[in-house]
Amino acid sequence: MLPILIVDDHADIRRLLSVTLGKDYTILEAEDGLGALQVIQQHHPMIVLLDVMMPGELNGLQVLDAIKNNPKTRDILVAMVTARGQTADSDEARKRGADAYFIKPFSPLQVVAWVRSQLN
Repeated sequence: MLPILIVDDHADIRRLLSVTLGKDYTILEAEDGLGALQVIQQHHPMIVLLDVMMPGELNGLQVLDAIKNNPKTRDILVAMVTARGQTADSDEARKRGADAYFIKPFSPLQVVAWVRSQLN
């Protein structure tokens, strides 16, 4: 099964996405930016579902930059899943290379539909 990384500091969000996607994909999880980069380095997931606001050294936009600026990982699809719903936030994420932008509270079915459209 194809690997997907879910990065969010809220366990309930990770659980919701994991349950929704876990039947069809291998789910990897991280709760912060540094953890995300470690998982990406070890497993090279096909898709990263990435929160913007997280505790720790790296926020989601910094993780996005690290993914898209690295020749070894720039092919990974990144969807931001965030409470930051302003148009400027979405525009900034897209400018940095985000492939999709979902605003919390989001529809898990919408995320699943996007993932399937990208991987199938």
